[in-house]
Amino acid sequence: MRTSDNKNMPSRNDMIAHVISLFRDTMPFNQLLGLEFVRPNVGVESDSIELHVSWREALTGNPLQKILHGGVTATMLDTIGGLVAIIEAIKRTNDADLASLQTRLPRMGTVDMRVDYLRPDRGERFIATAKVIRGGAKLAVCRMELHNEKGDHIAFGTGTYMLG
Repeated sequence: MRTSDNKNMPSRNDMIAHVISLFRDTMPFNQLLGLEFVRPNVGVESDSIELHVSWREALTGNPLQKILHGGVTATMLDTIGGLVAIIEAIKRTNDADLASLQTRLPRMGTVDMRVDYLRPDRGERFIATAKVIRGGAKLAVCRMELHNEKGDHIAFGTGTYMLG
């Protein structure tokens, strides 16, 4: 990870890119599912991120109805919730503590998560988003949503994530 020129510390943007890379490139299960990490507002002052997956037969949960497996839904919600919790922690951390936050990354993870399935997961593309509804020094609580390409609300979740 690069560091900012005037300090021997990682920059916020570099840390966010590093965390996205960890989720995308070093988690084999995310790769197996074909999760795509999409930053819809790149170039704009925004750190928003979405998680996308395209429908394929290998992700079927109910072969009679041809719907997405509930485990894929839960994984997408958990993944985007954890990622957004970490990004928000990076944004809230003062410059002097960024290096400390980086050393805590291996200890960050899901404490608890609830998923509410609202309708069968039908569609060609599924999009997961999240926002932090309570951020603290040690824990963050996120609200996550899954929609299909038509905007149908498929599921939502609430997750609690340890930040170190």
